Amino acid sequence: MIINFADATGGVCTDAASFLALDANQRELAFRNWAAFDAALAATFGDQSQEFFVDAQIGRAFLTPQLYRIETQVYMRKYPNADLTGLIPINTNGDMWDVGTVFYSMDEVGRAEFLSGKGFDMPYAGTLTNQNSRGFQLAGIGYEWSTQELQRAAKLGRALGTDKAAAARKAAQFFKRSIAMTGRAPGTAASEKGWTGFVNDPNVPTANVAADGTGSTTPWANKTPDQISRDIWGAVNAVEQQTGETHTATTVALPTEKLRYIEQTRMSDTGSTILAYIRGNRDGGDNIAFKPIRELKGAGASGTDRLAAYDSSEEVVQFHLPGDHEFLPAFQKSSMTYEVGGIMNVGGTEVRLPKAITYRDGI
Repeated sequence: MIINFADATGGVCTDAASFLALDANQRELAFRNWAAFDAALAATFGDQSQEFFVDAQIGRAFLTPQLYRIETQVYMRKYPNADLTGLIPINTNGDMWDVGTVFYSMDEVGRAEFLSGKGFDMPYAGTLTNQNSRGFQLAGIGYEWSTQELQRAAKLGRALGTDKAAAARKAAQFFKRSIAMTGRAPGTAASEKGWTGFVNDPNVPTANVAADGTGSTTPWANKTPDQISRDIWGAVNAVEQQTGETHTATTVALPTEKLRYIEQTRMSDTGSTILAYIRGNRDGGDNIAFKPIRELKGAGASGTDRLAAYDSSEEVVQFHLPGDHEFLPAFQKSSMTYEVGGIMNVGGTEVRLPKAITYRDGI
C-alpha cells in the first residue's frame, strides 16, 4: 500500500525502491514535500468544507490522498515486526485470507543387524510421515476521522496528521509481540484462542535452577558468578542431551534485567563478565547469542523469572504471520465519521520440536 511517490516530490523519488535507497536527508525532504503538497490540497477544500455534510464524494476526495501520504510515512519509518526480528523465526508464508497451514514431518526408522549368509531376514529401513496443521485467525486495529476533523483541516489548509495511523500500527505491533511470546492479547489474563507462546509452551522441558544461593535460594541476586555461569551452561547443555545431540542451543533468552546483570557482573577469577566468559568458552560451533525477552520475567513457576535456551531454527519454533497488518481503503460509516480499518492474519507461535528448547525457572 505504498503509493503516489512521484506526484508531490518533484523528482525526489518515483517508487518504493527508490525511496528506500535515499539517505536520511533525502527522505526527510520527501516527507516535507509530501506535507506541503497535502497542505496545498487541503487549502483547495477550504471553501467546500460545509459540503462534506451533503456530498460524501467531496469528503472522500479530500481524505483519500491525505491517507495515502499518512500510510506511506507510517509504513516507511519503522514497521513491521521490528520488535520480533531476531528473537524467533517468523513465517510469513501465505496471505491475509489463508485459514491455516499444513506441514509434514518425517522420521527414519530401521537398524542394521547381523545376518546369516543364507538368511531371509534382511532388515529394512523406512520412513514415518506425520501430518500437522495450524489454524490462522483474523485480527485488526484501525482508526477513524470525524467530519469535524476533516473540516478543520480543510479550513486551516493543513494536512491530516499521522498520529492515528501510527497509533494503530503500534497497537498492531504490541498485539503481534504479545501473541508470539505468550499466546495472549495484550492486557489479557487468558488466551482467547487457547494458544500459548514462546515463553510458556507446556511441552518444553522445564526445571528450576539449583537452590544453592544464599539461604538455599535460586535467584541469581543471591548467587556467585560461578553459580550463575553453571546455571546457564546447564540449560545450554540440556538441549543437546534432550535431543541426543541432534540440536544445539544457539540462543539464550533472558528477562532484560537479568541479561543486563550478567553483562555487567565479572567472573570471580577472570577479567571478563559472566556474559563474555560464556560466549568465549564454547568448544566448536558458533558462540551463543543472548537475547532480552521481557515476557520471560515472571513466566516461570510461582511467578519466578525464566531462562530459555533454544536452537533458534524454524524447524524448532516459528511465529506464523501470513498476513501482516495493513490498512483498508477509507469509507464513510456514518453521516459524520470516516473509518480506516486495519487487519492482520496471525497463527501464533508453534513449537515444533519442544525438546530443542529448555526452560530454567527461579533465576
